[in-house]
Amino acid sequence: MASIRAILTDIEGTTSSISFVKDVLFPYARERLPAFVVTHADKPEVQHWLHEAAREAGVVSASEQEIIDLLIRWIDEDRKSTALKALQGMIWEDGYRDADFHAHVYADAARRLSQWAAAGIALYVYSSGSVAAQKLLFAHSVEGDLTRVFSGYFDTGTGAKRERDSYTRIAHAIGMPAADILFLSDIVEELDAARAAGMRTVLLARDEANVTATHPVVSDFDAIDLDAV
Repeated sequence: MASIRAILTDIEGTTSSISFVKDVLFPYARERLPAFVVTHADKPEVQHWLHEAAREAGVVSASEQEIIDLLIRWIDEDRKSTALKALQGMIWEDGYRDADFHAHVYADAARRLSQWAAAGIALYVYSSGSVAAQKLLFAHSVEGDLTRVFSGYFDTGTGAKRERDSYTRIAHAIGMPAADILFLSDIVEELDAARAAGMRTVLLARDEANVTATHPVVSDFDAIDLDAV
């Protein structure tokens, strides 16, 4: 079996706690989204994503308040909308800049990611959050700026995380055979899709309730043996 040449990692529940996203980031964006839309709607990038949200919802024309209500509902539903994630990322950028919070990253994840990067393994992120939001999270983590260890980032613009073709596209973008890439996640369905595309997989089961025998299972990054996957 070929050695692992690249590692693709999820964020929420894998490198970072689910509670940080659910209890810090989502409420922060929800509270500030109405004012953000009102004060930034004239900016081209914001206009683009507001129009994309309306298009995704199948709305031909909508008032500013209707779009705000739509986005708030999507936040409450945890909808994996590329438009919503892009707008959330812009709001979170203000929060990181103002030091309203720092992103949670597990110490074991930060340590092993740094070690793997130093060993010449290419590291990538694949998350439902926008690429901009991913970079902000790792740049402002409690473990310091980790952006230096990553070679690239992927979001739902590449495709849904539970679809095999998304991982095929990522392997093509990375420029490596899928078999040389290891995908890390806490979601079995995502791992199933990655494995169907030919990637190797490891389930991060920090919560014992998620343990399954269909993928190699570890409790943290320190338990990942690249020679055994």
